[in-house]
Amino acid sequence: MKQLLLASLLGSTIALATSAMANETDLKALEQAARAEGAVNSVGMPDSWANWKDTWVDLAKLYNLKHMDTDMSSAQEIAKFAAEKDNASADIGDVGAAFGPIAVQQGVTQPYKPSTWAQIPDWAKDQDGHWMLAYTGSIAFIVNKQLVKDVPHSWADLKTGSYKVAAGDVSTAAQAVNGVLAASIAMGGNESNIKPGLELFGDLAKQGRLSLANPTIQTLEKGEVEVGVVWDFNGLSYRDQIDPSRFEVLIPSDGSVISGYSTIINKFAKNPNAAKLAREYILSDAGQINLAKGNARPIRAEHLTLPAEVQAKLLPQEQYAKVQPIKDAAAWEATSKALPRMWQEHVIIHMQ
Repeated sequence: MKQLLLASLLGSTIALATSAMANETDLKALEQAARAEGAVNSVGMPDSWANWKDTWVDLAKLYNLKHMDTDMSSAQEIAKFAAEKDNASADIGDVGAAFGPIAVQQGVTQPYKPSTWAQIPDWAKDQDGHWMLAYTGSIAFIVNKQLVKDVPHSWADLKTGSYKVAAGDVSTAAQAVNGVLAASIAMGGNESNIKPGLELFGDLAKQGRLSLANPTIQTLEKGEVEVGVVWDFNGLSYRDQIDPSRFEVLIPSDGSVISGYSTIINKFAKNPNAAKLAREYILSDAGQINLAKGNARPIRAEHLTLPAEVQAKLLPQEQYAKVQPIKDAAAWEATSKALPRMWQEHVIIHMQ
């Protein structure tokens, strides 16, 4: 019975993939088809990251969608979609901005434009609806004040400290990749020239001050990270979850980069309508506010009124004075692909 219902509903929702924008009739059909599927399985969208938890709870409550997530990096998500194909175990993923176009190039995505499509800036979405940023983040420092007495407030400060700096794995994580770009921009580089950032991390490696620990809630809580390079929303979430008095989160004063994360729907998804409905909800007012509760800046921020208590959790706006978006997306796509090799050649080679 479920299969017959799903088959009839699928016909009425096919147009959603190619329509310019979902209308009310489409959304009702999409909801019915998603309910028939009954589940949405994600990758790289764990409860603790940008407060995805509240969105999964809402989708279960509103549409009776069961949910399971497998946490992994952007590159791993795309590889999983490609490797599993028709045996797909994941329906939707959340990848760094640079990885959205890569996923499309590899042919592992399907399009869906939510009803709020017009309120998503052009720079933040694929024109066909294969990917779109749901939220932005700026590269920040998270500092364990119990281990670091001289808190760094800039990339320049990192050069003269005695603490170790953890940036994460640039071969897989968008956060780490953007950390290198942010350091480069602060020191005169750009999307085509990340030499300044590589030199900074190379110098830290020569001094024995580059930590290969990934700055996560687990490593921070255990005291394995002294200074971590993270998205602002991650740093603020980690701080609040562990101990607000133990950590300081700040945007480096000499420059940083603002980017974000895109949802991608698996071309081979077993629950494609549930995935589309999830994207629809993520980009609705309620879904966007959920992300803001996780300290992430919603992509539709200018069209929202955030609750005062949510606004109060964010860093002061003046800290973002020297934060800039990626200006040359094509150049950055090429550079980010080459970064893992460059990191090996200019940074890891100096590890003591």
